[in-house]
Amino acid sequence: MKPKSFAGMRCSIAGALELIGDRWTLLLIRDLSLGLRRYDDLRASTGIPAATLAARLKHLVAHGIVERARYQDRPPRDEYRLTAKGRDLWKVSVALREWGDRWDAAGFGAPPVEMVDRETGHPLTLALVDAETGAPVPRERARLRPGPAADDRTRQRLNQRTGADQ
Repeated sequence: MKPKSFAGMRCSIAGALELIGDRWTLLLIRDLSLGLRRYDDLRASTGIPAATLAARLKHLVAHGIVERARYQDRPPRDEYRLTAKGRDLWKVSVALREWGDRWDAAGFGAPPVEMVDRETGHPLTLALVDAETGAPVPRERARLRPGPAADDRTRQRLNQRTGADQ
């Protein structure tokens, strides 16, 4: 059964999910962010079935998230690289990793991977920052408001939030 399309829904999360597609795609984004580029390397790293990998890569290329580049002519071989649009998904994978680490989603009792500052070795975490000043902003001060493309349904959804969810 084909999942319902989110196309046309006035929600950036739904639109992003429509482009990303499924959980295999996020693992491919993870591996491409780590520098894996070749089909066989991506397949070995994820354990993804060949037909699924080919379909996901084709989808990512079609949506400008990944680009194909020829690295060998005889026989013809291509590698896959994240575009700027694809590299921006890095934050999504970091957020998922942090959530998974906090709630032991992998089930091993400790994080399998840690992100640290290359120079200091100190742990790093994602943070909300003021776009003008660059200063960190605590979650409690963050709120959502209707944007330029908001419709009545979006405004209604935002108005129905409880105090704890805002």
